[in-house]
Amino acid sequence: MAGTAGGRPSIFPTLLYTDAKAAIRQLTEAFGFTELSVYESEDGAVMHAELVQGNGAVMIGSKGRGGVFDTAMKGAGPSGVYVVVDDVDAHHRRAVDHGAEILMPPTDQDYGSRDYMARDAEGNIWSFGTYAPETEG
Repeated sequence: MAGTAGGRPSIFPTLLYTDAKAAIRQLTEAFGFTELSVYESEDGAVMHAELVQGNGAVMIGSKGRGGVFDTAMKGAGPSGVYVVVDDVDAHHRRAVDHGAEILMPPTDQDYGSRDYMARDAEGNIWSFGTYAPETEG
């Protein structure tokens, strides 16, 4: 399996939204992501955006802009993404303060993690927790 140089992530969840600009606002304001890049078409659709959290990232785009990925994702249901955070309770408070729909409050899990779960404005499920498995042997 190929690795990455410089600590770059090798897996990027990619989500399409009807209102990608609103999704970017929610992910940055409520869930603490940092906007790395946003590329828009002339009509203002988000062609491609990258948001980072810790050493991971997600890619965001607008639905209905055409192309192979958009066509393949047509009719796809919501996705679920897990994000490692250091302070679950503070992260949860931020999400609540910004009106995020919380599905599960911060909870200590049997496997040692503390996490919570939220739904974004378009139905995707975001879990935030302390569980961070080692991926290198």
